[in-house]
Formats: sequence, structure tokens, C-alpha cells
Amino acid sequence: MRAIAFYEFGGPDVLQIVDIPIPEPGPGQVRVAVRTTAVNPADWKIRSGALSFGEPVFPQYPGGEIAGVVDAVGPDVTDVAVGDEVLGWAVAAYAEYTLSNAVAKKPEELSWPDAASLPVAVSAAAKSLAALKIQPGETLLINGASGAVGSMAVQLAAAEGVTVIGTASAANQDIVRELGATPTTYGAGLAERVRELAPNGIDAVFDAAGYGVLPAAIELRGGTDRIVTIADPAARELGITFLAGSGPQRPTELLEQVAERVASGAFRLPGEARTFLLERAAAAQEESEKGRGPGKVVLNVS
Repeated sequence: MRAIAFYEFGGPDVLQIVDIPIPEPGPGQVRVAVRTTAVNPADWKIRSGALSFGEPVFPQYPGGEIAGVVDAVGPDVTDVAVGDEVLGWAVAAYAEYTLSNAVAKKPEELSWPDAASLPVAVSAAAKSLAALKIQPGETLLINGASGAVGSMAVQLAAAEGVTVIGTASAANQDIVRELGATPTTYGAGLAERVRELAPNGIDAVFDAAGYGVLPAAIELRGGTDRIVTIADPAARELGITFLAGSGPQRPTELLEQVAERVASGAFRLPGEARTFLLERAAAAQEESEKGRGPGKVVLNVS
């Protein structure tokens, strides 16, 4: 089968298409014939060597979320069957086939690119909201509310009765409003703008984008309590919780619920996916790294 691999850290040009054996599912695993796989910041950070986990071993195969059709099931799998359309988390996902132990059924109305855009955003948003212990009736500030994770956090929080203020660029203010949050721009004067929008104060802050927002978050909270970031490594120096990755627990039930909400129009993605063929994985990672546009970058595999 075709897959994308790299044999050294470096720029997008180290990515190459290779031919490797089709994997066989083990206990609790399904094999998925991949239709689309999404490109995430972690993909190109790992490829560049900026994000590493112990002593590197090559080749490495990028990709962590997929949408496709179950092609084979391993022992002890009872919740899905061969032929089911699914979305979920995987390893070595830039490939024609991949293995997963965490998939949800895909609604028929949900497109393949939209389906592949959901798993990482759902798990990262849910993990962050859980860490903040956000409750109905509270006010939450989300930095980067028009991005994949931030937009999902807006909708999950708003659906639970949380008042959300979301930051985004000037061009994306309407997107944030349509997601269910009160929009404002990030940058100088953020604390003052937020105080005008929330005169009774902010109960928690979720930084999904970075851009140096943490000092303003501390000012708004009067300390470092109930502030988390997934984007700013300066958090550790400031005494703020940095959440790395989306966590080992894969919320498949929540993912299925969100997929159904997106399919029905109750939830929405922040923008249309930008699609590339598998062979153009390098260009896709370049596009993701530039951060242009609110939609996710995805690879069409088949």
C-alpha cells in the first residue's frame, strides 16, 4: 500500500511516498481503508524534530486522525463491522490503510473531509474543558476560537450553558459569532476588551492558539488558576497548565455525537477543508504550517 514516511527530521521535502505492507489488525483493532486523513500541527512539528518523544527511530509515518471504511476487524471488536463508515484516531494515518482502536460511526450526510477534521479537535477540546472544570452559567474565554480545536471548544461549552468569549483575527469575527461565542480580537488591549464584554469577570481561560495571550489571561483571572493552554510553551515558566496532545482517552461516544451534530447542522466546522492528494503531503503540511484560513487541511487518499 502507499504511505507517507520520513527517514530524517527536516522540512516538508523529507516526506516521501513509500510502498509498505498492509497492516493486520490485532485484538481490539480495526483496519480502515482511509478515505481522508487530516493534517495537524503535531504532524509537522514531529517531522521537523521540534516535537520529539525519546530517542527517534526511523522511518516514521505521520498522521493521527482518519475517516474511512472498516476493512477488517481484529479479535474482540464488536461495536463496528466490515463495511462501516467510520472516523477516529489512528497511527501512521497518511496511508491507504491504517489501524485504529478508537473509531466512531460516520453519519452518511457527513463528508469525508469534514469527518477527518473532527477527532483530534473533539478530544483536545474535551480534555481542555474537563481540565478547567467549566460549569453551566460560567464565563469562559477561548483564545483562538476560530481554529479547529477552539471552535469545537466554543460549541461544546455553549451547548452546556457556558457563556463564551472567543478571540480571533479581525477577519474571523463573524465565524466566532456564528459558532455561539461573543467575538473579540486578540493582541494589545485584550484584557480591557474582555472586561467590557464580561464585567462580572472570567471564570476560566482556554488558550488554543498562543500569540502571547497568557499574561492577559493571568490579569483577567487574578492569578494562574483555571487557565490552560495547548499552544504556548511559556506556560511552564508562568505556572500555567500546558496540556500536551489530546490525551490517551479517546472519547468515541462524544465524537459520534459531535459528528451527528455537524451532519445535522447543529454544530459546524469553522471553515471548508483545504484538500490535497496523498502524494502532495509535503504541500499539505506547508499549508497547515502557514496557518491560513480557518478550515482544516486534509489529504484525500482514495
